Amino acid sequence: MYSSARELDNWVDQLPEEYKDGYRRLKRMTEVLTTEAEPQVGQTPKEVIWTKNKTKLYRYQPAVKKTNKVPILMIYALINKPYILDLYPGNSLIEHLTNQGHDVYLLDWGTFGYEDRHLKFDNFILDYIPRAVKKVLRTSEANEISLLGYCMGGTMTSIFAALHHDLPIRNLIFMTSPFDFADAGLYSNFLDKRYFNLDKLVDTLGLIPHDMIDFGNKLLNPIANVYGPYVGLANRADNDAFVHNWKLMQKWLNDGIPFPGEAYRQWIREFYQENKLINDELYIRGRKVELSKITANVLNIAAKRDNIANPIQIEPLMDKISSKDKTYHLMDTGHVSVVVGRKAVNELYPLVDNWLTSHSK
Repeated sequence: MYSSARELDNWVDQLPEEYKDGYRRLKRMTEVLTTEAEPQVGQTPKEVIWTKNKTKLYRYQPAVKKTNKVPILMIYALINKPYILDLYPGNSLIEHLTNQGHDVYLLDWGTFGYEDRHLKFDNFILDYIPRAVKKVLRTSEANEISLLGYCMGGTMTSIFAALHHDLPIRNLIFMTSPFDFADAGLYSNFLDKRYFNLDKLVDTLGLIPHDMIDFGNKLLNPIANVYGPYVGLANRADNDAFVHNWKLMQKWLNDGIPFPGEAYRQWIREFYQENKLINDELYIRGRKVELSKITANVLNIAAKRDNIANPIQIEPLMDKISSKDKTYHLMDTGHVSVVVGRKAVNELYPLVDNWLTSHSK
């Protein structure tokens, strides 16, 4: 065996070139996985302007003079962390919008603890989001607001908008948000009420661990989701740009938050198992949710290669809402690459910017 790394490197120098490349990639991969620091995320300057429980409302500092009078509030899901919308400079929807003169806000749910296990959608939609909206309107001194919901955050935003059609909601943007759960792909099989004991799970755990939800997502395509990232890293470990982006995505994917048990019970039963939202059968704190009550301008974005929220779950919203100005846009991406990566930077960012600008005059 070799007594030092230098001796090993000297031995490698004597190998044929193709073996040298393989060794260098393996060494680099080992460094990435063991000793290198995690990348910095969420770097667009911001300040906390309101809090409730673990939740924070951020206002992002505009990089240029504000040119759009209608502020935009972003709402993310109850799983993972919302810095996917501000992943890294040059790869951040929030940074792009602030650079274009938008007044941008983000609702960060925070990391729930066991004491939050009784929180329901009722709490988030009727207690948290309305107060955040009012704080945004006061802070920006605006008369109207735009809302952007990503993933489950968009589903929650649609419920909020349907129940608060009296509020000055001018624009709604939904990004890969499911509304019709009649065919949710493999999720429909995983969560079939005949086999999935939802009540026992929630009653036993109280707070649903992120690892459990993440594992379910990976089972949609286990080879690609479990082994694929590491195969990609092994093959391209000598590409610094690839390694940097790989580290960013792995940090976010593994940086999840637990799901409050009662909200999870609602999410699985009333959406995936009973498909109440699209059928006007959902009630939030006794109030019936009718998507037809939505009249704001709508941009509804789906992704062709999305196996978390299939386009067939997203497009049906267009026939339910009463909006006169509504656009359905299908991107050739996946659920996450819709908002980060080259396609997002070149297509999604200008799409959202231009649509908001044209609909905020």
